[in-house]
Amino acid sequence: MSNVNTRWNLREMFATDDEWREVLSKTMTMVDALAARKGKLAESAAALWETAKQYESIQQNLAALFVFAHSNFDQDMSDSTAKGLFESASSAGTQIGEKLSFMAPELMAHSMEEFRKFCGEQPELKLYERFAEDFFEKKEHVLSAEMENLMVRMGDLGGSFQKIFNDLAVNDIQFPELTTPEGEKVKVCEAEYGRALDNPDADYRHEFYKALLGGYGNHINTITSTYYGSVKHDVFDAKSHRYANARSHALHNNHIPEKVYDNLVSTVRENTEPMHRYISLRKRVLGLEDYHFSDMMVPLVKAGDKKYTYEEACELVLKATAILGEDYTNVLKQAMENRWIDVYPGPNKRSGAYSTGAYLPHHPYVLLNFNGTLDSVFTLAHELGHSLHTYFSNQTQPLIYADYSIFCAEVASTLNEELLSRYLFSHSQSNDEKALLLCKKLDDIRSTFYRQTMFADFEMQTHQMVEEGKPLLPNTLCGLHKELNELYYGPDLDVDEFLSYEWARIPHFYRAFYVYQYATGISASLSIAERIFRLGEEGVRDYRKFLTTGGSNHPIELLKIAGVDMASPQPVLDTVKIFRDTLSELEKLL
Repeated sequence: MSNVNTRWNLREMFATDDEWREVLSKTMTMVDALAARKGKLAESAAALWETAKQYESIQQNLAALFVFAHSNFDQDMSDSTAKGLFESASSAGTQIGEKLSFMAPELMAHSMEEFRKFCGEQPELKLYERFAEDFFEKKEHVLSAEMENLMVRMGDLGGSFQKIFNDLAVNDIQFPELTTPEGEKVKVCEAEYGRALDNPDADYRHEFYKALLGGYGNHINTITSTYYGSVKHDVFDAKSHRYANARSHALHNNHIPEKVYDNLVSTVRENTEPMHRYISLRKRVLGLEDYHFSDMMVPLVKAGDKKYTYEEACELVLKATAILGEDYTNVLKQAMENRWIDVYPGPNKRSGAYSTGAYLPHHPYVLLNFNGTLDSVFTLAHELGHSLHTYFSNQTQPLIYADYSIFCAEVASTLNEELLSRYLFSHSQSNDEKALLLCKKLDDIRSTFYRQTMFADFEMQTHQMVEEGKPLLPNTLCGLHKELNELYYGPDLDVDEFLSYEWARIPHFYRAFYVYQYATGISASLSIAERIFRLGEEGVRDYRKFLTTGGSNHPIELLKIAGVDMASPQPVLDTVKIFRDTLSELEKLL
């Protein structure tokens, strides 16, 4: 592919920056027009219909403005003009939230009965019936207009704790420089984390990990106070909105029963034995007297020097996902051929990968930093899973129901990874290739299922402490993290002082009760994959229907369409079984 075809074409969204600014200006004018109707939003069926149309237009514009702005900035973070657009989009989002904060309290003064009466007078309103049901269900948690405006501002203030953490982690912590076994001078930092822990020299891995975690440990009092403030804000927000606790608040926003969280944590806690066995196997195969967390990422099986071109990666993803249907394959080809993807690393380009997208007429976009490794092939499959979920939901659902919840978001992406894993395994030419894929699958489940559940366990307990009036102190948090590592990973992991600091480097803790969804997501996708290969066409049909549902129902109900009941412990138990069976296969090969 030519160089231009491996760069996304964001100018399909806005041809010029001036066009972007013009749409932003028009959107703010629309916001002012809607705000001017305060007190009259639902004075009649026609008025409510006008409110719905105005609000949807604002949200549709704002999403497109933000997707363009952050993506445009991410492709070159040294571009001051792009940064200006991104900051303008972020500021507009806050302003809109403040200006329209009166809407929920005003509309909440009405009832579901009134809404149904309005539907009889204005049939177009029937589209919003499910939205209205969910809206009025939250009636007891909506405050007065003045208080909701204050809570918007408090939310902005609460976000400062994550900004403080980011500034500390990126700009203020002084990490040392180390020399690799190959003689290269390396600055210890998060960007070097993966490469360092992949190094075959155990002493170097441990030295790097100690230096990295020690950097956070040197600021453990500041980070503890920052996290404590964030948790207290979560608790304050929940209590202010009359929720029993912070977790109830977070889960209720997506209509997730608390038993889903409880099932995950309790079931994984009761099934740590396969993980203990895996750690024991790794320690034995690597020939280590002491096994540290710094040894967790070094491969048991050498991948060799095999590299994949981007074209080869695309072909593998197409073949692996072909089971999902010709129309699925055709959309993948559009993404690969029509510049939906920004493929390669570049100067000042954001690291990592993601899928993003606004509603129609726009299509999704994918940011990659493709480097030819097997992991980068899996990343391509993962992000395109997100993109096709977005694409099919947008094509099928009206704007109000197109966006799927975070709870469902990781299902389509990790299912694509599982399809790729199975395809590669079935076409493996040697036991080494098979072992490599089995190791990758185990590591993915370890990091996405077991590890994220451990983090979910940690934040559940820290929030409970604050809700009980207990302070969060460095020794408390480090001690809790140490205990959880011992529980989840077992006696063969040496839980040293530095691993106890690890909680302090996890940015996701500043987005409360988020990480558990990584674990539920991979559980759902592995169960769906098993169902697809067991049932064939029926399993594919049910999964493909799920991809079109967006947010048209509560996440638990939508996943039932694909054949998975996340309100039960079964998908979690299925994931444990897959991990155990995969481990048994690997033990036979090693």
